[in-house]
Amino acid sequence: MTDTARDIADRTPPQRYGSRPTMKDVAARAGVGLKTVSRVVNGEPGVTPDTEHRVQEAITALGFRRNDSARILRKGRTASVGLVLEDLADPFYGPLSRAVEEVARAHGALLINGSSAEDPVREQELVLALCARRVDGLVVIPAGDDHRYLAPEMAAGVATVFVDRPAGRIDADAVLSDSFGGARDAVSHLIAHGHRRIGFLGDQPGIHTAAERLRGYHAAMAAAGLPVHDGWLSLGPTDPERVRGAAAAMLDAAEPVTALFAGNNRVTVTVVRVLAERPAPAAPVALVGFDDFELADLLSPGITVVAQDSAQLGGTAAGLLFRRLDGAGGAPRRVVLPTRLITRGSGELSPPPLS
Repeated sequence: MTDTARDIADRTPPQRYGSRPTMKDVAARAGVGLKTVSRVVNGEPGVTPDTEHRVQEAITALGFRRNDSARILRKGRTASVGLVLEDLADPFYGPLSRAVEEVARAHGALLINGSSAEDPVREQELVLALCARRVDGLVVIPAGDDHRYLAPEMAAGVATVFVDRPAGRIDADAVLSDSFGGARDAVSHLIAHGHRRIGFLGDQPGIHTAAERLRGYHAAMAAAGLPVHDGWLSLGPTDPERVRGAAAAMLDAAEPVTALFAGNNRVTVTVVRVLAERPAPAAPVALVGFDDFELADLLSPGITVVAQDSAQLGGTAAGLLFRRLDGAGGAPRRVVLPTRLITRGSGELSPPPLS
């Protein structure tokens, strides 16, 4: 440390944790005026090299950082956007979050993530907390079905795009996967391989994606002229205990199902465990899951899935968000992205004769 720097340090008290240094603190430490510090921080002319050196030493010693949020606020934008996910632990949301972040970064914006933990109350609290911090826009994977609480924020200029599920009771931009078409294709695929008794294990029926996948299941069965019995359907929480019980009931019925369609990746994983733990049947149960998952291709047989591109969902939603922030007008848009059936073996198993 130079003598000048030591003199500066001696006359400035140490900072306390939680107390961020300000330009006033830098000015006091460097022994200069506030305007001089402002010129150095903002790269403006009019400061001698020696004075600039003293100010920079004070900045380094204090750990001072320019308050960009205050500077940007004066321009009317915060250069930050919020992303509200359903469950940060769900692998489906990793690529989605990364895609949103990349688009935000390309626009010079900071992304702030939060999880609703599938709780509508927590979703509302988190969304409004982000709005209170003046984010420019929001990308929301909704947990609830009533988003009227967001109407005042959107009217005040907070651009908002919903992903995976549409907003409830308000009009807003939405980017969705084709849950109906993907489910219809999955069940049609099982029917094409000879199955007539096909069970469906889905998420909560009030969730948009679960309802659309159930609708796709019914459409495929109806198109093939096949009946649907109540015992072949089970919608509810995706916790393993519930799914295990429902799968066992379908497989142990007097006329058991010969194939299962699982409504999301968490359900599929539980069903894989259930099938692995049961005595080997004369004819293995066929399985198709909605959503791909890690190691699905390494199981024996590999798990046939309806894959949706979560990165494309996130990137498309973020692109739409920033177009709105850049002034794009027009009515709320609903973008539906296609799904893809990936055949790996489990969905191509044939039923027993005369099933």
